Formats: sequence, C-alpha cells, structure tokens
Amino acid sequence: MGTFIIIVILGYLLGSVNSAIVVGKLYGTDIRKHGSGNAGMTNTLRTLGKSAAIMVTLGDVLKGVIACLIGYFSAGEPGLLAGGAACILGHNWPLYFGFRGGKGALTSITVIFLTDYRIGFIILGMFIIAVAVTRFVSLGSIIGAAALPVMAILFDKSVEFIIFSVFLGLLVIGRHHSNISRLIKGNESKLGKKKTDAQ
Repeated sequence: MGTFIIIVILGYLLGSVNSAIVVGKLYGTDIRKHGSGNAGMTNTLRTLGKSAAIMVTLGDVLKGVIACLIGYFSAGEPGLLAGGAACILGHNWPLYFGFRGGKGALTSITVIFLTDYRIGFIILGMFIIAVAVTRFVSLGSIIGAAALPVMAILFDKSVEFIIFSVFLGLLVIGRHHSNISRLIKGNESKLGKKKTDAQ
C-alpha cells in the first residue's frame, strides 16, 4: 500500500506541472485568461500558435510517460495505472496553479498507449476521424473516452484496466461538459477558430 501511495503522490505532482500554463508563462501569458480559458493544447494552439502547442504536447506526453514508468517499475501494471490516473488528476487540478488545469486528453491517451498500444491506436484513430469529419476537437475526445471502456472489454483486459478505463472515460467526458452543452446548442468552435476550446 505504501508503494502505491508514493506512486500516486509522485504521479499527481508530475501531472500538476501543467504544460499549457508553463508554456503560456514563457510567452508572458496566462493561457487560462485567453480563448476558452482552458489550460490545454487546443486553447494554446488557438491563442499562442503552433510552436507553443507543440511544446505543450511534448510536455503533456512526457509527464504521462514518466508517471507511468515510475508506477510500472514500482508495482507492475497496477502501478502504471495508478501513476497514470494520478498524473491525469494532477493535470486537471494542478497543485501549483490553484487547481485550475486542463482536461487531460493528451496525458490520457499517453497512458492508454503505454498500457496497450492497440487500444491506443484505435482510440487515436477514432479521435482523428471525428475531428477530420466534424472539426470539433471536443467531439473527438468525447468519442474516444466513451469508446475506451468498450475497447478494454473487447480486448479482454484486466479488471484493473477496465475499472481504470471507466474512471478515465467518465472523467474526460465530465471535463467536457461545457463543450457538450455547446455542441448541443450548435455554438461549439471548430478547429481553426479562435474561440472556445475542446481539448
């Protein structure tokens, strides 16, 4: 139990290093005060441009990888899932930035890839197709999140992974509640427009 507590604490602290907020500060900007107000890659892209968005992407992926590897080498797959989940929670509610973070999509897909690359590619494919067809990044994230538990069952994953996938799916969908409302009302911003966010 002590090992898992350490894994969760380290994962959360790593996740709390919110890449969008850090990169925004390098640009002299609090990303949460611009665009959609979300501290994520999509809002960074719309507000600060491609270079900043690339840095955010690399940061979000890297912290997810580190948190998962710490968990895996400490306690196997359960440790990987615990570290990954804690990292995602830290990204969403960062300790260092007043618990106002992003929505965790990039870090989430990183954790999924490290657990099962097959499921990772399927979820990523669904996301890409949804965004390509509709240009709604939020819709791609929501579809991927909803499909995750289904994929976990179809691939006969462990009980721990299925529980994790349900938790993660509900978390990502819940974090996109405002996007869902805008999608229903027909005023969600599409990729390429500098208005509301979806990541």
